[in-house]
Amino acid sequence: MDIKQLIEKSGDAGVVRRVFGEPVRQGDVTVVPVARVAGGGGGGEGRRQAAEGEESGTGSGGGFGYAAWPAGVYVIKNDDVRWQPAVDVTRIVIGGQITFVVLLLMLRSILKKRRRR
Repeated sequence: MDIKQLIEKSGDAGVVRRVFGEPVRQGDVTVVPVARVAGGGGGGEGRRQAAEGEESGTGSGGGFGYAAWPAGVYVIKNDDVRWQPAVDVTRIVIGGQITFVVLLLMLRSILKKRRRR
């Protein structure tokens, strides 16, 4: 498979359907799920020049990847549209732990300097 074929096959991976999910209706409320989508790709090719007694060669390669995270939902009720963000508790906890560790390291550094005086 060459680079052009790879790009053609990845074409539908980043479409709007990946960001907005199918609306869900319950009574007079409609919910539209929304995701945050990120993707990227790359490719290249090369040629190896042979020295005396060696074979020359060529090669190519490429790839792409996509990732999606829940962002929230649009809640539609009557004529009112409201955005309800998704809360990533794991991210909040890890952020708090990192902040706490940095605070402890700064406090330790300050206390060491005071003891030297």
